[in-house]
Amino acid sequence: MRRLQSAPTRAVQRLPVAVEGQWWRRRAKSMLMLMLVAAVTMWLRPLVTAQPLCRARTVRTGKVFNVIQDVQGDRLYFRSTTTRLIKHPCKKNIALYLGKQVFFTTDNFETSLLPFTIPTSMQVGVPEVTSAHFTGSLLLLVVNHKVYTYDYESNSWNLSLGIKHPVTHVSGDNCCYTGSLFCVDVSNLVFAYFRGDQISQTYIYYSNTGGFSFWKYHYDRQAEIVGSLGGIFHLFSLSQVGMLVVDQGKGMFKYSDHPLNRSLGLSFDYNGTLDIVIAPGQKGILLLWFEKSLLFSRNAGQLVDTVRVKKGEQTLFTSIFEAQITIHNIAVNENELAVITREDNLYYGNLGIVPSSIIKFAHQHIWSEDAALMFRSSGILEILTPLRDTAFAAFDFQKCLLNIQAILMDPDLHVGRCNIEFLKGEFTYRMYTIDMHSQLELTALLIPQPGTSLIPLVMVSNPHSLGFQATFYESGYTSDGNTKYKLDIYLKQQQHWGRTDFNFTSSLKRATMSTLTVDIANKEISCVDIKPLSTLISVGCDLDKKIVIQNTVSACSKGVLDALALQDNYSFIIEKEFYDPGFQGRQSSKDLHVFYSYQQLGCPLLVYYDTPWKPVVELWKKDRFQEVVDAEYVLLEVNGQFSYSYSLTAKSAMCTSQPQNWTTMIKESGGPFFWNRENYVSCHDPNNDAPLRWPDVQYQILGGRTANQIVFSHNNGFYVFYISIVDPYYSYCQLETVFSIYVYGAFPVQLVSAGVVMVLLISSILGSVWLAYMIPRLLRTARGRRMTSFVAQLYGRCKMVCQFRASATARTGSKPMGRHRSS
Repeated sequence: MRRLQSAPTRAVQRLPVAVEGQWWRRRAKSMLMLMLVAAVTMWLRPLVTAQPLCRARTVRTGKVFNVIQDVQGDRLYFRSTTTRLIKHPCKKNIALYLGKQVFFTTDNFETSLLPFTIPTSMQVGVPEVTSAHFTGSLLLLVVNHKVYTYDYESNSWNLSLGIKHPVTHVSGDNCCYTGSLFCVDVSNLVFAYFRGDQISQTYIYYSNTGGFSFWKYHYDRQAEIVGSLGGIFHLFSLSQVGMLVVDQGKGMFKYSDHPLNRSLGLSFDYNGTLDIVIAPGQKGILLLWFEKSLLFSRNAGQLVDTVRVKKGEQTLFTSIFEAQITIHNIAVNENELAVITREDNLYYGNLGIVPSSIIKFAHQHIWSEDAALMFRSSGILEILTPLRDTAFAAFDFQKCLLNIQAILMDPDLHVGRCNIEFLKGEFTYRMYTIDMHSQLELTALLIPQPGTSLIPLVMVSNPHSLGFQATFYESGYTSDGNTKYKLDIYLKQQQHWGRTDFNFTSSLKRATMSTLTVDIANKEISCVDIKPLSTLISVGCDLDKKIVIQNTVSACSKGVLDALALQDNYSFIIEKEFYDPGFQGRQSSKDLHVFYSYQQLGCPLLVYYDTPWKPVVELWKKDRFQEVVDAEYVLLEVNGQFSYSYSLTAKSAMCTSQPQNWTTMIKESGGPFFWNRENYVSCHDPNNDAPLRWPDVQYQILGGRTANQIVFSHNNGFYVFYISIVDPYYSYCQLETVFSIYVYGAFPVQLVSAGVVMVLLISSILGSVWLAYMIPRLLRTARGRRMTSFVAQLYGRCKMVCQFRASATARTGSKPMGRHRSS
């Protein structure tokens, strides 16, 4: 046994060269393979463990095998190598996808959808879509050079009225502040135009009805503009109409109103046909793009720059063209930008204050020719791809959701940590109004991350009409010892600051708007959840304002009229000599019967006829008194009465030009009640070149710098006046109302003059004295005695006759005949 046990040992020991060499070769080879596997494993580890940008899911709903859905109508399509996804700016679940197929959704593509069609009854011909835009509950589509409206709430189609020439595009903007009539007007303004036409010859249409009806738009000196039309837009952030002029490979914006209408914006390279995207929020942010170019402007086209490609703080490329990127689709919200390219890359950037830039996310397979991007919310991006189903007509949708904040945590992106802990202002998501001579104060609170500092920046999109002053200071500490800062912003009209030149400010008479934005200049791109503070400010009419006529002495309080009688279908008559239904001061052919509206007018103000008068006009805001109005205003009697005049003439009012009056204003406007702040021209304005030809005409403007008053004729009765504030610098509102007065104290006119009455009175007194002297003397003469005897005999006979008739009546029992007169 020992031999058997020791033999192998000895055998091994006897053959050391043959066996041990092979063993070491096998062991070395095994170690080499292990090292190679380990190296490959370490090399592949980042790819194996890297998290995908997004996880895809497929939306497939409503498909039952025994139910066949047919596509009704003409299928719409979008002829382009790139896709478009247009979201409703205010109703986040409503969107339109434009590609080889067109899809319309009201639930963010969370159901399978049939291709979007237009009824065959519309007879569109070729159902090619070239442009689309949302206005309220309408979707506007340009199909085969015509504009159609689709009301998705009532599922109805209509052809827009008024467009007589082919168009290719529609443009507009949406204001999403609820409860504002101003926002409704903004959303209803739409342009329709033919992109690429020569501007001097093209036809442009505009609509203020949300696209139902269009009218020709006449741009100032359009026939003189050289170049083709790249687009025309309502740039509400500047209160301008902006036209993109393209000429010789350069693009520039031309504006409609002072002060920007004096020159064009700075030119930029226009390579290819650029689509213009207006970012939501009325901040003035424009994105201009096609496959090989991406441009950015944050001041509504005045300055246009390229979007840079960065990695961390390093700029890799100064433009998309330099980076050799082919854009397939972009998505934009109020503060963010995303780009998907044909090279299968995804880029992201924010629309901040610094020159706009984008960073490249990790390379993964996310692109397809039908893919499109959309922001579901701030920091949440979705890649949408329609999927054809061979068994059903309805398309499914592949949705890939990206959390931008999580992706930016990747250290390979070299993105700095967010340096803001807190940024808040109570003014966000609200709309404010600054009327003439008004002001506004807003406050924001900022807290930086520990060990960092912030550079706050306050901006207004329209500095030509809105100015501000800001104060930044420490306001305390947080519970963990971090410093809190407060930012106070004081705003009013730029013209009233007195710090700018006339050639910089817009016209003070014209209502404008501006967006206020508070942001951090040194904010990192990783601050996805820290959005800029923004609010919309209308420099225009404060709808809470109204005017009220002071009525401290009414006809009811003085007992002249009865309030109960006025409420009981009270009416009065205006004689034909005192009114003209045409408001031209001519007598009418018949009297006017007028019913008095006590509910509207209340008890009339009491005015004495012989005292010159003008109303005391009060300004109220909601239910609070503000001030007594000292601005210029006009009055007109609504029934056409002209039995009053004015105390001043054009000459006595110190007019330097011919003043306006109701007669000329009614002829110009075609009717009464259209004299207002929009068409009023002061006769004291040095720029008014109308010569003063008739200085003796009545000056019909009250208030302001003159002491003009109303003078009534010798007539009692009711007057119902329409009053309108015409001073264009008092308020942007059309301040007007209707009120009534009752004129009293005018006694009937004497038919004989006072001089004649005095002569007759004195003559009668003297005659009576003369008779008192002469009659006694005449009675002493013979003629006087005969006259006395005759009168005595006549009296006796009359007395006898009366006694006889009285006795006869008593015997027969009859009564005498008589007459009754009622008053």
